[in-house]
Amino acid sequence: MGLKSDLEEDVKRIYSSVWTRRKGQKVPEDTDLRAGNDAVDLQATILYTDLDESTKLVDNYKDEFAAENYKTFLQCATKIIRSEGGHIRSFDGDRVMGVFIGESKNTSAVRCGLKINYAVKQIIQPKMNAQYNTKYVMKHVTGIDSTNVMVAKAGIRNSNDLVWVGKAANHAAKLSAMSSSHPTWISDKVYDGMNDDVKYSKGINMWEERQWTAQNNRRIYRSTYWWSIS
Repeated sequence: MGLKSDLEEDVKRIYSSVWTRRKGQKVPEDTDLRAGNDAVDLQATILYTDLDESTKLVDNYKDEFAAENYKTFLQCATKIIRSEGGHIRSFDGDRVMGVFIGESKNTSAVRCGLKINYAVKQIIQPKMNAQYNTKYVMKHVTGIDSTNVMVAKAGIRNSNDLVWVGKAANHAAKLSAMSSSHPTWISDKVYDGMNDDVKYSKGINMWEERQWTAQNNRRIYRSTYWWSIS
């Protein structure tokens, strides 16, 4: 059997197979899902945080310096996500995805985003400046959205990953590509469902409302604030 026939059989099987879906009580692992049309439905808040202008970084600086910036950003981001109860489910170069569930998922994800901003501004940049005489300023963007998502397995044996199908995953990723002038961007669903302690600072709203013209003028919010890490 040639490659074309093999691919045709794979595609036919995927399109014709009946889906098995169940409500999830936890963030699934790779081993929780079968390779066929098997899925878990999950109410989740998805966070993507992305190192901004990484192309300029690798084009204009030594590869070792670029690698160190990738590593420090992802190291801090992943530890912060886990400290807020989030689950790491995907790495993509200079970007990481975190999944939050439970009653406080929006608040935890937003506090995580604000802490990542603190880490970049108050931990990574000062340490970088102390080590190197450089003009490089690290910039990043965190995007957060919350909806129901369907989680399934894609790929082939020994080379597969979970795919997260739903507005939250897609929109959080797109929000992480917004302007780094405001490092944290959240959707209306997240804003409306989060606690006031991540909404206000000393009585002042930390979030600026915007209209997302690319998504039918959906209401979104952006912030330059951070949450201190002790």
